[in-house]
Amino acid sequence: MSGRFRTRGVLLLSCLAAVVGATAPGTAYAAEKENLPPVATELQTGSRDCATGDTPAYVDSLPTLSARLTDPVEDDPIGEPELLTAEFELWWTDATGTEQRRTVTSRPAYPDRIHRVTAPSDTPADTVISWHVRADDGRTRGSWSPEAPGAACRFVRDDRSPEAPVVNSPEYPAEVRGSGGVGVYGSFTMDSPSADVVEYQYSFNGGPYAAVRPAEPGGPATVRYVPTSNAPQTLSVQAVDRAGRTSPRTDHTFYPKAASAPVSRWKLADAAGSTTATPESGQPARAGRGVAFGGPVPSGTALTSTATFDGTGHGFLTTPAPAVDSGRTFAVGAWVRPAGTGSSMTVVSQDTGIGTAYSLGLRAAAGKPAAWSFTLGGATVSGGAPGAGEWAYLLGVYDTETGYAQLFVDGREVGTKAKAAPVAADGGFQIGRVRGKLGYRDRWQGEIGDVRAYDRLVVPQEVTGLAKRQAKPLGHWSFSTATDGVTPGDSGGAPMRLGAGASINRGPERGGCIPDLDPDCPFVPYPLVGEGSLVLDGVTGHAALDGPLVDTGDSFTLGVVAKIENEDATRPMTVLSQAGAHTDAFKLRYDPALYAWQLVMPERDEAGAPEVVVSQVSAPGGRGSGTQLAIVYDDRDNTVKLYVDGYTNADATAQLPHGWPSTGAFQVGRARTADGWGEYLKGTVDEVQAFAGVLSEREIPLLGAETDPCLCF
Repeated sequence: MSGRFRTRGVLLLSCLAAVVGATAPGTAYAAEKENLPPVATELQTGSRDCATGDTPAYVDSLPTLSARLTDPVEDDPIGEPELLTAEFELWWTDATGTEQRRTVTSRPAYPDRIHRVTAPSDTPADTVISWHVRADDGRTRGSWSPEAPGAACRFVRDDRSPEAPVVNSPEYPAEVRGSGGVGVYGSFTMDSPSADVVEYQYSFNGGPYAAVRPAEPGGPATVRYVPTSNAPQTLSVQAVDRAGRTSPRTDHTFYPKAASAPVSRWKLADAAGSTTATPESGQPARAGRGVAFGGPVPSGTALTSTATFDGTGHGFLTTPAPAVDSGRTFAVGAWVRPAGTGSSMTVVSQDTGIGTAYSLGLRAAAGKPAAWSFTLGGATVSGGAPGAGEWAYLLGVYDTETGYAQLFVDGREVGTKAKAAPVAADGGFQIGRVRGKLGYRDRWQGEIGDVRAYDRLVVPQEVTGLAKRQAKPLGHWSFSTATDGVTPGDSGGAPMRLGAGASINRGPERGGCIPDLDPDCPFVPYPLVGEGSLVLDGVTGHAALDGPLVDTGDSFTLGVVAKIENEDATRPMTVLSQAGAHTDAFKLRYDPALYAWQLVMPERDEAGAPEVVVSQVSAPGGRGSGTQLAIVYDDRDNTVKLYVDGYTNADATAQLPHGWPSTGAFQVGRARTADGWGEYLKGTVDEVQAFAGVLSEREIPLLGAETDPCLCF
């Protein structure tokens, strides 16, 4: 070889050597790097975590076994991650004592995925099955998980549903009529013959299901329930076993008795001069000299008289023994009217040997508004706003099942119910006073009527009924006829005078001709309701009484049907109003700027006084036959409501702190303005109805007919 070629060969060999030397360290790293095994975690049998030890998971079918597989990132720092598979192994001992093993492998997937397989189809029922899992990355298998001895996951497949439970109740046996009673708690015991029952799911009368667990698997469970009506009742029960299987349903139908009468009741309707209050049930109550029978009664109730207490040491009624067992569930209530609210006063109370078990009355703390109050032992519930000279129905209830004391005023719960311990008593029952450390105190001044004590729970429907004050019709104007400018009123209503621009429309059949038969006959619309409607011209047209219709300082309800044609709704127009000395006590009107019916009630009889305004968006013409409107002022809770076609909402409800009496004449079709009368209605009015008192949510939709609604709810 020449020197030139020899030199080039040496250089080539040197370069190759350099290259080899440069790659040698990397080659050594790859050779020394160990493939770390993948890992299986988050083991589950179906939706349940891996159960180990002596308590296997119970499942109702062949379960899905699952685990999350991960692979250390060092295995492939720069390339594609390796695909992993999960190998699940199951084993059990069969009926012959032979161990059986099965293996199931998942499909390949990237790391950090859940791998799932279904247990083999020959996995036996009612047998403890153990299983574990390991991960495989194609080069290395991980360890079985869990690795500790005896730590394998375990399950039992239960393929049989539990037997239907049997239900027993000593107070309310199945298919026995006239048992227990409304407001009386009963025990219902559920017991399935199956030994693996761990829960009972139950529902009363198709309501939401609840659950109760027995003290031990297969044992009975008991729930308590109080019927709120004497309609047939049904308890539906299903047993649930450890695997979640449910039994056939058992229906336990029972028939409660009607609500029992009070164990003690004094109507306090005794003759004037009586020295004893005669009980309808319970004991006679001795009257002090400061009690006068023959007092006034709350309107709209069945009471015929009450007792007036003078607030002195002689103003009381007392019995020698308790009116009701206050160590158990009980309730006490009465109609009351305080003469004032500046001092604490007691309606009823129960003596103990050294004090008072409970008291119901009015509490006036220094610097705070007066409130109604029910005290039991050391717990007190207070709420509501007593008014001097205003009637209220008070009811204190204690439920030993829940441990709560509650106070109801005029059929509504007030205050916050309080946990209380029952207080048994053997002393006298007091009406009009309460025992203190130094003797009786907080004596009642005012009226008390119809005192009751119950030895059971008073259910919601009764609470409402006890406080019910039936609305009294004050008048009804159907505008069917008018004679000499006067239209008659029904239901006690006085005749109403029609002003200029007001007329009665009796419809086309009564107008002397029929447009369909006579082309020269002018169009006459049908009345909104019945045989006639009041038509107002929007200029001077109105109708009015000679004086006020409703007492706006007390609860009242007004209903009317009104219609304004869309093209006439160009300005605010009033349908009903009643004036005070300086402003309207209320006006019901339509405001086209808001597309809404409005009820406006000033807070005081002063020009420019703040106004409470409620409204509902609605078309002025309604659905062709007018809009049924109703306004309700409830003096008991100081609320005003506007109803449109039988419905109200939050925007149509507001608080009116103090209603005030108005002496002005009731108006249809106009309202007071700064310079006289204005907001004249151009439209049609029908069926004006007025009531002293509050119509219920169910009675309001019945307004707007030629006959008054049945006030029987």
